[in-house]
Amino acid sequence: MDDLEKMKAGLWLYAITPQIGEALRRTEELVFELNRLPPSRREERETIIRRLFGRIGREFTIHSPFHCDFGEQISVGDHFVGNFNLTILDEAPVTIGDHVFIGPNVGLYTVSHALLPDQRNAGIMRSRPITIGNNVWIGGNTVVMQGVTIGDNTVIGAGSVVTRDIPAGVIAVGSPCRVLRKITEADRIAEVY
Repeated sequence: MDDLEKMKAGLWLYAITPQIGEALRRTEELVFELNRLPPSRREERETIIRRLFGRIGREFTIHSPFHCDFGEQISVGDHFVGNFNLTILDEAPVTIGDHVFIGPNVGLYTVSHALLPDQRNAGIMRSRPITIGNNVWIGGNTVVMQGVTIGDNTVIGAGSVVTRDIPAGVIAVGSPCRVLRKITEADRIAEVY
C-alpha cells in the first residue's frame, strides 16, 4: 500500500512524503490557475474544475477563491453552489449531494493531525471522509470536521463547527453544532414577490 492509499484508507501515517507532496503540488497548480481566471471565462473554469474534481455534476457554480488539497477525492452532485473562499481539505473522500448550497468562508476538513507535538511535527496524520446529503444549505463561516455526515434537507447555521453527524431535515447551529429543530411545512414562505 503506497502513501496515498494509506491516506485514503484513513490510516495514521507520515504524510510528509514525496508522493503526497507531488500530488499536492499538482493540485495547487490547478487551483492557482482556476483562481486567476475571471468569472467571464466560464468554459475554462469548468474545464479546470472537471480536471480537478473526482466528479462534479451538471450546473455548478464555484466562486473564487477556491482551495483544496487533492481534488480527486471530491465528488459533487448536480446544481451545486460553492461560495467565495470554500476550502476542502480532501485527504479522505468528500461526497456532496445534489442541490447543495455552501456559503462563503466554509471549510470541509477531512484531516486530523497527531496531538503530541513531536508526532505532529513529524507529519503524522490521518483522514476520515465527509458526506453531505442532497438539498443541504451550509451557512457562511462554518467548519465541517473529519468523519461527519450531514443528512438530506438540512440547514447548518452560519458560524457552526460541525464535529458530529447531523440528521436529515433539521436546522442545526452552534459550536459544537447541535440540532435546534426539525424543518416543517410551517417553514414554507407563504408569499413570494
